[in-house]
Amino acid sequence: MTHILALDTSGTACSVALWNHSGLLLGLEEQAERQHTQRLLPMVKSLLAQADVQMADLQAIAYGRGPGSFTGIRIAAGVAQGLAFGLDCPVIPVSTLAAQALRAHLQLQQPQKSAYACSLDARMGEVYWGEYTIDENHPELALAVVEERVCDPQQAQVMSASYVACGSGMALPAMPANILTQAQQVLPELEPRAEEMARLAGADFALGRVCQPEHALPVYLRDEVTWQKLPRYQ
Repeated sequence: MTHILALDTSGTACSVALWNHSGLLLGLEEQAERQHTQRLLPMVKSLLAQADVQMADLQAIAYGRGPGSFTGIRIAAGVAQGLAFGLDCPVIPVSTLAAQALRAHLQLQQPQKSAYACSLDARMGEVYWGEYTIDENHPELALAVVEERVCDPQQAQVMSASYVACGSGMALPAMPANILTQAQQVLPELEPRAEEMARLAGADFALGRVCQPEHALPVYLRDEVTWQKLPRYQ
């Protein structure tokens, strides 16, 4: 049986989740600002104990690869890499914005094909921005409408005619009013979470979208000098 562990430390919360192909999905989430390093592994241990799954039973480690807090996404990538090296298993990088879109989709129980304008406060007056569509028949296959980027909120644009706006970037004063008023719903408090990353990672694993532990790198959008795309996604 395939078991995938997912980790996310991209924001103020710390979350872990477990997925398998039979549909089991357990998740833990804690507010852990500046305590991600201390909380992540104990949460993993607790999660596996609840599921009665051993570390050696894991076939892959997924992690929130960004965008998000620079320190946070480095922690998740580093822990995923360390665990994967120890288990000799692959890693699965998951977009935090794609996970945000899926969380909104599942929370709202949106019908048919739906679009999500996803944002995170990138500080320095900017937002991390992405747009995804999700088909109700295959919600774990979130499809990017535009390439993720970091930009001034005034430069944010939504390509879809009908959409849900979500994420902390929507709460910024500089976010264009039309993006908020034209949205079906606005969910500024909704953040990425490991549970949705686990679902997305399960689909990636089935399609062979994995990489070796040494490529478990965070994805930075702001600094093009230090930002490295994962090799298989270049």
